[in-house]
Amino acid sequence: MWKRPGRLPLLLALLGIGSGCALAAKTPRGVEALIAQIQDVGTGGEGHADAAEAVRELSAKPPEALPEILAGMDGQTPLVRNWLSCAFEAAAERALAQGNKLPAERLESFVLDRQHEPQARALAYEWLSRVDGAAPGRLVPGFINDPATELRRLAVEQELDAAEKLAAADAEAGHARLRQVFDAARDPDQVERAAKKLESLGDKPDLSAHYGVLRAWRVIGPFDNTAKVGFDAAYPPEASTALDLGAEQQGKSGKPLRWIEHTSTDALGQVDLNRLIGKEKGVVAYALANVESPLSRRAQVRASSPNAVKIWVNGRLVFRRDEYHHGTEIDQHLAPVSLERGLNQVLIKVCQNEQTDDWAQDWAFQLRVCDDTGGGIF
Repeated sequence: MWKRPGRLPLLLALLGIGSGCALAAKTPRGVEALIAQIQDVGTGGEGHADAAEAVRELSAKPPEALPEILAGMDGQTPLVRNWLSCAFEAAAERALAQGNKLPAERLESFVLDRQHEPQARALAYEWLSRVDGAAPGRLVPGFINDPATELRRLAVEQELDAAEKLAAADAEAGHARLRQVFDAARDPDQVERAAKKLESLGDKPDLSAHYGVLRAWRVIGPFDNTAKVGFDAAYPPEASTALDLGAEQQGKSGKPLRWIEHTSTDALGQVDLNRLIGKEKGVVAYALANVESPLSRRAQVRASSPNAVKIWVNGRLVFRRDEYHHGTEIDQHLAPVSLERGLNQVLIKVCQNEQTDDWAQDWAFQLRVCDDTGGGIF
């Protein structure tokens, strides 16, 4: 049985919900109205009290309402999905505590419908597997290319185990199966595990292509970021949609600047601006890359950097974060984008501040373009 670590006990305590608590007497509202109330919650705090009350009321609904609560997550913001997740888990927990059965068949149908929100489908699977011990064996193999990465991970883990055992007995057959599971893997630990096993068999998978990492860049800098003025300053690389890559520009302290070509040798595309431009403080650099798409399509830009960043795709600002030295991890920044057929330009602005602490010296970035599951698309 698969069970992810839950936040349910804390959320229930914060909302005053327990499997045995009584709700204040009032005219009951229908499930649809309560879901709509939660969907109206705002990121700035507006509607939170009403949403909390709606969660309380939803938690008392019968088990038959559970699939409808899950469906309410479709197309919603992460905040709304979290509220509805809490409502679902509270209602499911209450049902089991009262000796009632969950609607297992409907939950399974929900899990298998890939049109639903991945987070909702993963939650449905978690609770289905809790009440139906045979569900994992029946469902997990079909998750190998699932758009819900939590579900995909389960299948990849199972397939990795099987492929490694097969490779020990039959190297050729194991290699073919490992190649399939490598292509399906999305989480870095599983990608690395599959890649290492393939390398032990004489293969060398292309991690850059697998992740959709951009490694070929044109870079220019440094521009001024004294007292953090550079984050909102529109220097020439972002001030024009038609960049003249041959023109000389004026940088910090009047220093003449030109675009330089750089191809990262790192498999995950890390670009160290300290090495490329110089270890300077209170500065800004820009990096420009081209992405060729055979068709117009939806995609994601995912980036990491210890510095403040802005990202544009085809001249449109898609992401900004004015924060410094917060650590890095793969995919810490994510933005949905629309790629045009043909050439697309990706521009990233990376700002370094003036802190002198040892842990505040990194000036770098990494960026990839991928599908919604995190797989490279070209």
